[in-house]
Parts: sequence; C-alpha cells; structure tokens
Amino acid sequence: MTLDDLPTPCLVLDLGILRRNLAHMQGAVARHPGVVLRPHMKTAKSIEVAKLAAPGFGPITVSTLAEAQYFADAGWRDQIYAVGITPQKLERAAALGCKVITDDPEAAAAIAAHPGPLRALVEIDVGEGRGGVPPSQALAIARILGPRLAGIFTHAGHSYAGRSTAEMRGIAEQERAGADAAAQALRDAGLAVEIVSLGSSPTALHAESLAGITEVRAGVYMFGDLFQAQLGTHGLGDIAMTVLASVIGRKPAHQAVLIDAGGLAMSKDRSTAAAPVDYGFGLILDIDGKPSFGQAILTRTHQEHGEVSPAPSLAIGARVRVAPNHTCMTAAAHRCYHVVDGSREVIGVWDRVNGW
Repeated sequence: MTLDDLPTPCLVLDLGILRRNLAHMQGAVARHPGVVLRPHMKTAKSIEVAKLAAPGFGPITVSTLAEAQYFADAGWRDQIYAVGITPQKLERAAALGCKVITDDPEAAAAIAAHPGPLRALVEIDVGEGRGGVPPSQALAIARILGPRLAGIFTHAGHSYAGRSTAEMRGIAEQERAGADAAAQALRDAGLAVEIVSLGSSPTALHAESLAGITEVRAGVYMFGDLFQAQLGTHGLGDIAMTVLASVIGRKPAHQAVLIDAGGLAMSKDRSTAAAPVDYGFGLILDIDGKPSFGQAILTRTHQEHGEVSPAPSLAIGARVRVAPNHTCMTAAAHRCYHVVDGSREVIGVWDRVNGW
C-alpha cells in the first residue's frame, strides 16, 4: 500500500523524521545530569509512538484520563495527568495510578481525603498566566496535601512568544528558577519534594541549566509543526506529521484550488499569524512531503473544504500533503497514523486515542 491508495484526508507520519526529533530532545535533556525526560503524549496519543519516546514503559505525561487509561492498559504505570484535577475525577485517576496536579485548596483537600493511592504535584505559574499559583503560594497548597504531596509542577507556555535563542534561554531560566524556588520553600518547611517537573519543547531544548529540576516534560517536539519551526524547536524539514489531501476543485478566477482537508482535518489554529511567516492554515507540500509548490498555503478552511493559493497546477484527484500550524490540534480529529519512512510506501498504521 502506498499514499496513492489511502482515503483522504488522513494523517501521514514519517518514521525517520520522528526518530530524528526524538533523538534531538533526548540529547538535549541528557546534557543535564540527573534530569529525566517525561514525554508528553498529548500530541501523539499513540502506543507505538510511546514505545519510541518512552521505551521500557518509562515515565510519560498525559492530558486526558482517556489517554491515561489507554497507556495504562498497554503497560505504562508512571503517568502524570497534567491538567488540574476535579474531585469528580479522583476515583478514576486513583484507579489508574496517575499522579495529578492542583493549584486549588479545595481540590488539594479532596486529594488529601481520598482513600485511594493518590499523589499530587502543586502547579505553579512561572509566567504563562494559565494554571498555577505564584511560587510563593505553593507552600499553602502543599501543606493541605500533606503526605500526598509529590512535588512541584510548572509549564512555560509563554515560551511560544519567544523569537530568539536568547529569549528562549531567558524564559527557560525563569521557569527553572521559579520551580526550584518553590521546591526549596517546601523543603525548608520540612516537606518532602520528590519531583520538580517543568517543560515545554522550546525551553527543554534551550535551557542552559536545569539545576534543582528532576524531570522535563515536552511533547510537540516529536512531530513538529510550522509554528515550532519558527521558534527554533526544529527545522522546517523536521515536521514528521502531515495531512494527506486530494484536490477536489479548481478556481482559476481566484488562482486557487480546493482540497478535501478543511477545518476538521487541519484544525483552525492560526498560531503562525503571530510568527514571522504566516502559513495560513498550513503549507502545501507534494505527495512526497517536499516543498515543490513554493509558498502555496491553505488560505481558507471550511468544515471539509480547504482553499489553497497561489494555486499549484494540479489535476482533480491529485494528492498533496499539508504541513500543520499546530500539530497537536491537527491530529485531534484523526483516528490513526499512516506511517512512511521517507517514501510513499505505507509501512504501518498506528492507532491513537481520542476523547476524554
């Protein structure tokens, strides 16, 4: 079976590029003695990818309890469910043996009171402004958790606003220093801190020091995307996951063609709108994954239609691959990966888990 035989739209995953991206991150983390890589599987959501990213059932991060169940069933036991927990989810998380995170006193009290074998990390905010308390407030949450405390957790999502290596290094140090300070405050108060966990793909790659940190979580580095390429996480040729699509219409008056990959197949993420190069909803590649059409991009999306311009000269039924803006969002609507290794031959079909 080759890419010419597949129904479109569908996901294509290049194994050679995936392996290269995994090795790059593993090498970056290995520069820091004593620091463990805990890959975030929220992008891949695939057992076969996890076998490569976290071999030997190594520690992983998940973003849904559906993922936690999927990976637990396959043998992964050391998981952090990296979304703030609610009391209603504690029973399921405990049954799966997941470590959980919280930044809330009421949730911490529910964790402390739960009869199951729960451990929790206190989420702190080091600048992203999403979840987490300021590092100075971590102690109050930790005291409520009591013996259920596992450590400190943070995510430098604001690294996505960086545009230079120097900026990334500065954000990485801000992330490290905040997590280390929070952990030290807990230890000074007599609390045991086993895990000090941080991570985003850009800061994981650019951190000059991870002193005081025990583990790094990163996920998008595995597949890459157009936005991460502009952050310096990887090169433009290191995007491992693309969407295979077919030309379904031609619009000469608009210098455009239509493809059968729209908002559902690609997502409507517009992250590159704020980057130096705006790739619309994706960059059009040829069936072999090469940039043969210059700057032909997916300029408009409807539910199942995508409009490409400037229009490459393609017949109805011709196949293209679309490099995504945000690989995590693009993969979300698809049930599997069609795996290739530098050619059109499909060497495997890897399933993935969706839902919550």
